[in-house]
Amino acid sequence: MNVILVGPPGAGKGTQAERLQKTYGLKHLSTGDMLRAEVAAGSQIGRQAKAIMDRGELVPDEILIRMIGERIGQPDAAKGFLLDGFPRTVAQAQALDTMLAGRKQKLDHVIQLVVNNDAMVERISGRFSCKKCGAGYHDSFKKTKKPGVCNVCGSTEFVRRPDDKPETVRTRLEAYDKQTAPLLPYYRARGVLREVEGMAAIDEVTAKLGKVLGAA
Repeated sequence: MNVILVGPPGAGKGTQAERLQKTYGLKHLSTGDMLRAEVAAGSQIGRQAKAIMDRGELVPDEILIRMIGERIGQPDAAKGFLLDGFPRTVAQAQALDTMLAGRKQKLDHVIQLVVNNDAMVERISGRFSCKKCGAGYHDSFKKTKKPGVCNVCGSTEFVRRPDDKPETVRTRLEAYDKQTAPLLPYYRARGVLREVEGMAAIDEVTAKLGKVLGAA
């Protein structure tokens, strides 16, 4: 079973992908992680990608698709794969479909985690973490038990990611909507697009994803 999770930054794709990987034996693939692994290994793809990234350029779709094709051919992806964060454009989606067809494979589900942008701004911009141990918290949803004190290590120093500022988050969401919007009708026309409410509790989202995948 081959699945793609679609959703903006902070929608919970990574969390859900890890859960689905354990439940269904799918290999969770992140193109960013895969690129870093190829560069670290000094593979042909890694050397090509590093040279391009060192010039400050984006890695071409052809290299990304070739990298995914090689990765899904490995034994740990025998039961299928789970992609999140890719494809980002219709051209990438078409190239992925062509590559899979050449391997006599196909996508079974493309699942969109549907979220509310205003709520997402609150969800993401409220995040902070302990500077010492890295424990994560949230202004509204996961406060420290004692104000200003980390539950785990007792530190009183906390940090927030620069790109979690409300105005930055909104810009990222708008860019995502503009870039990814064309993907949805593409996959809907192919009959593989499903929608799941992404603003629900984590366990509820997991259960809804399970219902979709259970129908495969």
